[in-house]
Amino acid sequence: MPRQVIVNADDFGLSPSENAVILGAFHAGVISSATAMANMPAFEAACVLARQPLLKGRIGLHFNLTYGRPLSLSIRARSTFCDSQGEFDLSLPRHSLWLNRLDRDAVLEELEAQWQRCLDNGLHPSHLDSHQHVHNIWPIGEIVARFAARQGVPVRLARDLGSNLSVPKRVFKTLLNHRLNSLSGATAQNVCTPVDLRTVAMPIDGLLEIVVHPIHIGADFGDAYLDPGESLSLVLDQRLGGVPRVSYAVVPRASKEEPHYPTELHPLKS
Repeated sequence: MPRQVIVNADDFGLSPSENAVILGAFHAGVISSATAMANMPAFEAACVLARQPLLKGRIGLHFNLTYGRPLSLSIRARSTFCDSQGEFDLSLPRHSLWLNRLDRDAVLEELEAQWQRCLDNGLHPSHLDSHQHVHNIWPIGEIVARFAARQGVPVRLARDLGSNLSVPKRVFKTLLNHRLNSLSGATAQNVCTPVDLRTVAMPIDGLLEIVVHPIHIGADFGDAYLDPGESLSLVLDQRLGGVPRVSYAVVPRASKEEPHYPTELHPLKS
């Protein structure tokens, strides 16, 4: 079993209902961190909630290149990322290994704008990941990892546990994760979803991150990718009962050649 687990809820700030369910999951001890979408309508409300003692230091940036309207100008004119109305409409294949200079500059400008909006609203992100895993596209991942290194925060690695990962995918993710880790450092050594917990063997040590999208099912919590009515709380307790749930921490990054570990981990109830 892993020594500790980060249960991270994506999409904080997407909507008032998303904020409410994530706040409830924090209070129930189901999740231990979350990442916020800086260009979404309920983002400012999420930043207010993030000031609560239970959430403080536990919120990262969920970098978004696929949904809504950008915060920066340059990317709106890049057909790789936006439609003719200036709305996000990513057309970059997942296997892409290269971006031209103008596209790279536009991605960095948008990342800087989303980060700055966090700071402007009193939120200093604890870590970086991305909506629909766009930083798992190699050239975007390099931009995100280098930016994370400059900010002194870790970046989420690509999902590397799951029965549906083919050999080519495993090879790609191994190479990508090595690259991300060498550029910025990562706190969790392995990443999976609640669905993966049903079938895969758990790591025997280290820190595991589980990417969740909680939903209300009565007084309990499910997950968008679990079966309807299936309890996220029960899945976590069955596979990881007794493993402390912890959060990312904002600390100076470690050597680029070594994994990035937080100096302080704040346990929640498991």
